[in-house]
Parts: sequence; structure tokens; C-alpha cells
Amino acid sequence: MQDQSLMKARSIYYNLFSKFFVYSKDVTVYFELINILKLLEKNPLDVTTGEAVSRILSKLDSSSNVALVQEYDDIFHNPETKNIRTTASYYDEGVESGKKRVEMLQFLAKTKIRRNESEFAEYEDSIGFILTLMAELNELIVNGEEEYKNTQHCIFEEILNDFIEDFAKDVYEHECADIFKDVIIVLKAFIEFERLYLQVSKPSPREEIVREVESCDVISDEEAQRRARNKAMKANGPKIEDADPEKIAYDVESEV
Repeated sequence: MQDQSLMKARSIYYNLFSKFFVYSKDVTVYFELINILKLLEKNPLDVTTGEAVSRILSKLDSSSNVALVQEYDDIFHNPETKNIRTTASYYDEGVESGKKRVEMLQFLAKTKIRRNESEFAEYEDSIGFILTLMAELNELIVNGEEEYKNTQHCIFEEILNDFIEDFAKDVYEHECADIFKDVIIVLKAFIEFERLYLQVSKPSPREEIVREVESCDVISDEEAQRRARNKAMKANGPKIEDADPEKIAYDVESEV
């Protein structure tokens, strides 16, 4: 019974971070995010995260997601600021769509969850996809499909745990980070909890790798594709005044 309660709590946190790190202009998703934050403000992991959640709520407009969307754009997409990359492959090899994406595809093949490319433009090893997938796996486990415990454990140990520290540091130190500074405080505390729960050690600091360096005039084919996907996603995203019910980023299909 206690394990079930912990699994549900973990799902709440993974859903929270999914809503912060998956691009969406859908106000339905935003209102759900606000509700989760209010719940966690009353039941924080510790005093520090409780204070961080309170600060996040104080910075968010309860009726509009404009501030959050703007900060997200400035950190991850604005060409006038340093863009934070979001994939495990980039932190592992300095390239997009590398070995970590292949590993994620292999993990996905063991589940009945698939990326819906029309709704989710980022790669399978992007932080948003991984966090949303972990939440989905939690839900399946809570509903009795305990065969996914090992898959979830492996994704955390071999993918998420490996790059989350570097990613969190980059976001926290970004020149435009304000709301996301406190998001990172909560994220890091939750990751520490996950390490204890899953009995996974914090990785040793990685050696600095040489990452792709783009000139001002020329970008790689993969970077052009990444920008095109993000641009298309923004163009096709739901408008605030015409918000539809929440669109799910993943299709859950029956296993063959």
C-alpha cells in the first residue's frame, strides 16, 4: 500500500516536470500545472522545495501562461540567447540523435508506448519525452502492469540520471532563467529522492566533451531539422483563446 502511494506521488512529480519541459501553449495543460503546484505547495518534499514551489506560483499568472511560455522560448528557442539543448545524446556525445536516442528507442520497443510525432516534435531522448514517459510508466505500474518496473528503472539509471545534472545546471545558470531556477531546485530534489528510491548512484562528473559548434551563417542538417520541427510545432499549436482539451503526447497502443 505504501509503495502504491509512493508510485502515485512519483507520477505527480514526473507529470509536473513534463508540463514544464514539453512545449505547449494549451492553457488546459497550464491550468493542470498550476493545480499540481498548489498540491505540492501543501505537501512538499522538504522546506526548500516548498519555498521554491511557492515562488513559482507567485511568478505565474493563474489566468495566463504568457510568462511561462516566454521564458521557455527564451531558454530553449530564442536565437538571441543561448539555447539549452534538451537531449541525452547531446550531453553524451555532443550531437543530436546519437546513441542515447537509440537506447531510448530500444527501451520503448519493450513497452506499448510510442511517440506521437504529430503532437511531440522532440526526439525520444529529449528531457520532456523522458519525463512524460516516466510518468506514463508509473501509471501503468500503479494499474498493475509491474513488468514495467525494470524498464523504468533502466531508463532512469542509464539515460536520465546520466545527463540530468548537466542539463539542470545549464538551465539554472541561463541568463533568462527566473521561474525555471525554482523549477530546477524542485527537480534536483526529486532526482535525489529517485536515486534513493531506485537505489541508483549519482554519476561522477563527466569529462567535458567537444560539442557541435555552429557558425553564424551555417547550421547542420540536424539542427535545421530540429528548428523546423520546433517552428512547425509552434505554428500548429493551439491558440490560448481557442484552447482545446489537453492533447496527449503519447499514443498508448496494445502490445503485439
